[in-house]
Amino acid sequence: MSSGTVDRGHVSAYWVLFAWITRLVAVAAIFGLLLWANVRLSPRKLVHSSAALLPSLSFAGERAIIAFPGKSVVAEVAHYHDELFAFLMAGYLRGTRTFRDSEVLMNYRNANHRLTYHILIRPAQGDLPADLYLLYSAKARGLIADADWHPWGDDMIKEVRRQNAVFEAAYNFPVRRHLEHLSRKELIAYASRFMRFKSASDPRTWRRGVASLAPLASVQAEQLATDVVTVAEFFSLPLDFFLGIGAMENNFMNAEGDREHTAWKRRAQFGDVILRRAAGRVLVVNSSQGVWQITRETLRYSHKLYLADKRDYSVLPDALRPPRDLDPNCVEPRVLTVYAGLLFRDLLDRCDGDVSTALGAYNGGLRNPNMTYAGGVSAAARHARNVMEHAAVLNGPVVGRRFLQAGAMGRESARPNRP
Repeated sequence: MSSGTVDRGHVSAYWVLFAWITRLVAVAAIFGLLLWANVRLSPRKLVHSSAALLPSLSFAGERAIIAFPGKSVVAEVAHYHDELFAFLMAGYLRGTRTFRDSEVLMNYRNANHRLTYHILIRPAQGDLPADLYLLYSAKARGLIADADWHPWGDDMIKEVRRQNAVFEAAYNFPVRRHLEHLSRKELIAYASRFMRFKSASDPRTWRRGVASLAPLASVQAEQLATDVVTVAEFFSLPLDFFLGIGAMENNFMNAEGDREHTAWKRRAQFGDVILRRAAGRVLVVNSSQGVWQITRETLRYSHKLYLADKRDYSVLPDALRPPRDLDPNCVEPRVLTVYAGLLFRDLLDRCDGDVSTALGAYNGGLRNPNMTYAGGVSAAARHARNVMEHAAVLNGPVVGRRFLQAGAMGRESARPNRP
C-alpha cells in the first residue's frame, strides 16, 4: 500500500475510541447534574432553636411575664465619638425618671481604628412587653435617639459592665489640679464638652411640639467656650460661676426669652418697642435674648458700663468688641458674652466680692437678689468644676490605657498601650 492510502481499520478504531470518550463525558455530566439536584432539591430536616429564640411565658403570682429564657433585653440607644461627652450623657440618662430603675451602661468599640462609645440600656422589668414599651415610649418622646434592642446573655452583659466600671472608676480619680491651674487649652476643651452636654440634655431639644431648639454642635460649643474663657480672663471672673450662669439661664443655647416681659421707664430710647404711655412714662418690651438671657434694659445698663470702662477692649478679638452705639434689636450673639461678663464683674465689685449675692443680683437686681437663682447657679458651677477637673486627671480617653489593680481600681499608668 502506498503512503497516500488511508488505513480504514485505523480510522474505524479512532471513531470507536472517540464515541466511548463522548459517552463517558456525557455520563459524568448527567451524574454530576443528578448529584447537584439531590443536594439542592431533596428534602432536608430543618433544625431550629425555637427554645433559644422565642420568648416563654411564666407567672409571678397572678402576673404573666414574657421573657427570653436566660437572656435580657438590652438596647443601644446612642453612640458618640467623644468619650467625655458620652460619659456625661450616660450619667444624664441614668438620672432621668424614665431610666432610674434601669441599668444604663457605656462601652466602646474600635472599628477601622476609630473609637465609638455606645450607651446601652437594660430595662429592669424583665418582662418583654414592659421593657419594649419603656424603650419605644422614650424614643417617641425624643429622650433617646434609638431603641435597637437584642436579647443578650449574661456573659455579654458582664463584659459591658466591666467596661462601664472602668469608665466609672477612671472619671472618679482624685483631682490633681484644680480649675484655676488648668491651661487655657484645657479649659476650652473641657468647657466645650460641658456646654454641649448641657444643651443636649435640655428637654427643649428633644420634646415634641416645642419651638425648635437644637443642641450645640461641636464647633459651636468650641467657639462659645473660647469666648467664655476669653471674657472670664479679661474681666477676672470665676470661670465656674460664669459657666453656671450660662447653664442656669439657657443651657448655652441662643434662644429668645420671655417676650411678654415689660418695663416702665421715663422716656423711650432708640430701639424701644412702646406698648403704652401713661402719666409721663412709657411701657416698653423688655424681653431677654441669647445664651445669657440679658433683658433689653439690662443690656442698656451693660452698654453704659462699657462706655465708661477704662479697660483696653482692643485686646479682645474683633468679634467680641461691643459697638460704640447700641441697637438692642440687633446685637451679635458673641458680643452678648462680653456684656454678660461685664455685668457679672460690676455686680461682684458692688457686692464686695460676695459671689452668692452677685449671682442673686444677676437675676433679681441688687435691691432684691434672687438667692434661689444663686443656689441654682452655684450647683451648676460645682458640676462644671467637677467635670472639668476630673477630665483633666485623664487628659485624654480612658480607652487604650493600662489601669493598675491596687485593691480597688485606683491608679493609671502614664504610658498608654501601643497597638
